[in-house]
Amino acid sequence: MSYQLRREEVVDGADLQAMLEDSPGKAAQAILAAAGQGVVDAQLLLGQILLDGRGIEADAGIARRWFGIAAQGGNAMAFNMLGRCLEHGWGGEVNLAQAAIHYARAADAGLDWGLYNLGNLLATGRGVPVNQAQALACYEKAAQMGHAKSMNLYGRYLEQGIATAASPVRAVRWYRRSAEAGDFRGMFSLAMVLVERGQVAEAMPWLERARVEGNLNFLRSALLTLQGAGPVLMTFAARYAEEIEQRES
Repeated sequence: MSYQLRREEVVDGADLQAMLEDSPGKAAQAILAAAGQGVVDAQLLLGQILLDGRGIEADAGIARRWFGIAAQGGNAMAFNMLGRCLEHGWGGEVNLAQAAIHYARAADAGLDWGLYNLGNLLATGRGVPVNQAQALACYEKAAQMGHAKSMNLYGRYLEQGIATAASPVRAVRWYRRSAEAGDFRGMFSLAMVLVERGQVAEAMPWLERARVEGNLNFLRSALLTLQGAGPVLMTFAARYAEEIEQRES
């Protein structure tokens, strides 16, 4: 997840997001100037490029401060990004309770990422008491807004009957929507359901896309699932193992 400057936001006649692609260093200077002028979108984008070290030397501590400045005006994405800094310890100490507060502010403002991140804390009891019913509500609302990762998790709750009546049919629909929206975990979830139904040929393209697009942590977890799925998926287990080995080398 990254914050992108709204395309219609122009500072001194320049499209800063496009400038980042063409000239990161020049764009960073323009973004810094706009942020100093109080342009909230530029403040958010400055925080992001400071985290990434894109066009400017990476400094998570300063990034965190800029997200805090942007949040002072009540910006939903600023609350969310400040929450991420607090959750992951970017630029300072981890404070899960404060992260939950900022995610809740972003969620209350209707931001899908805020709902997703708050749902994750509620589901795992980090910074807040475990509350699967509230986590489900967060995932459902974000999924309805088109958030691909939340679609997958909402599908999981429906499939497993967590805090709601189990509904495998509805779960598959949400897995498919998640996969089609580009979430590699949604692709894998859909594929595994299709395999269980005997629709292996339909599952294979999704398993391959998940292998290519998934991150290393996902691949390790997926490999364990594939290895326990029986002979039908041993070929894919071998492909996932090879992918992990290549990325680790």
